[in-house]
Amino acid sequence: MNILGISGSPDSEGNTAYAVRYALNILKKSNFATKYISLAGKEIKPCIACWNCATDRECVLQDDMQEIYKALRWCDAVIIGSPVYFGMVSGQLKTMMDRCIVFRPSYDLPLELSGKTGCAIACGNFRNGGQETTIQNIQTFLLQQNMKVINDGFGFSHAGGTIVGAKKEDRLGLETIDNLANNLRISLEQI
Repeated sequence: MNILGISGSPDSEGNTAYAVRYALNILKKSNFATKYISLAGKEIKPCIACWNCATDRECVLQDDMQEIYKALRWCDAVIIGSPVYFGMVSGQLKTMMDRCIVFRPSYDLPLELSGKTGCAIACGNFRNGGQETTIQNIQTFLLQQNMKVINDGFGFSHAGGTIVGAKKEDRLGLETIDNLANNLRISLEQI
């Protein structure tokens, strides 16, 4: 099975990038094929609500979203991470999510990502620094695509993985990501 990790951070080497790659490395050890995409430095134009995608599921805007569309079609599961920006996802990630309308452009067509599995990671400055609402932002996006959403499972059973402050020093945060990756693995092995 194929697992895609997306870091929604503008920092290509920050906490979010580290956390998403950390989860992918756990899954790679269980022989899943993995792919990583960082939104840092990507050109992703805002959706212009033209609805041209309703006819062919392709976006008229030509930018770095083409790579992301291809990867989302390739994967069986996606791990999406974001830094916390005022209790929500980063602007880069929100713009990417808006552009994913191509996967559900019409009420009469099947949802293209339906049945895939997704989970969320949020990285903030404090333990209660908005990670939960950021994870909810990501989970809402996944649910709008009719994807199966999982949490970090046994041990904590919170909404997803969370990192606080310096990535490598947050043992509790890394444990939530261990749990999230393992819960994703278990979920996919049951398919």
